[in-house]
This record gives sequence, C-alpha cells and structure tokens, in this order.
Amino acid sequence: MQAAQPRRPDSPQSLRKVSHRPFCLSVKGHVKMLRLVLTVTSMIFFILAQAPEPYIVITGFEVTVIFFFIVLYLLRLDRLLKWLFWPLLDIVNSLVTTIFMIIVSVLALIPETTTMTVLGGVFGLVSVVCCIADGALIYRKLLFNPSGPYQKKPTHEQKLIL
Repeated sequence: MQAAQPRRPDSPQSLRKVSHRPFCLSVKGHVKMLRLVLTVTSMIFFILAQAPEPYIVITGFEVTVIFFFIVLYLLRLDRLLKWLFWPLLDIVNSLVTTIFMIIVSVLALIPETTTMTVLGGVFGLVSVVCCIADGALIYRKLLFNPSGPYQKKPTHEQKLIL
C-alpha cells in the first residue's frame, strides 16, 4: 500500500478557480443581510413604540420575505429550482419593498409621535436605500452578465426531415 501523497501547491487541482463565490461573501449577500438587519431594527422600534399595527405588519412581512431570499441564496436553491426566474422575483420584491417601506416610514415620520416611532421610520428609510441598492445590483448582474446561469441555452438544432 502506498501512503497518500499530499498535493503539491502547483498541481492543477490547487490552481483550479472556484466557480462561485459564497453568497455570504458577495456584495449582494452583504447588501441583503444589511437590508434584513435594518428592517428588523425598524420593526423592533415600531413594536417598542406600540406604533399602529400596519407599520408592524408590513415591516414583519418584509422581514419574512427578505429572510426567505437569504435562505434561498444560501442554500443555492435558485440553481436547483430553475423553473422560476429568481432574479426577476428578487427585483420585483425590491421594488415592492421600496414602495411599502417608503410609505410606512414617511407615515411614521409625519405626525408628532414618540422617539421610537421616529427611529423606526428613519431605519425604514435607510432600509429603502438598501432595497434600491439590492435591486440595482441584481439588475446590473442580469444586464452585464448575460452568460450567467440564467441565460437560456440555444436549443434550436437543425433536424433534417427526409
């Protein structure tokens, strides 16, 4: 029996480039996690201030959806479930979240309310900036990287009928 030889650093296996960057280490991952943290913080401030229920419900719904997308990308389910076009769903989610969070945050800031409600509104507005950045990152990836995993493969091979 031969003893297992350690791989040399210059072997082809060690020089192979990693084909994907883990979601946690990507810019998209950082922006999405920052978005989650800011939305959770906004929701916590709304809960502590006993703000109107729609503020809490909308921010709670957004936290759930953002968490869903983070789990989806962490487990790489977007590569497994190819029957849905996940980047489009993510962009639509960013746009809808932006609209809802702008409405909730501005409504929280307009009336004379408690400090906690104002802080919830401010964190909601900062979360809106992250939503816009998240949507722009995904759009830029789709626009400038058409050779990515979401490109349709050409399947129109010529068949000869005799």
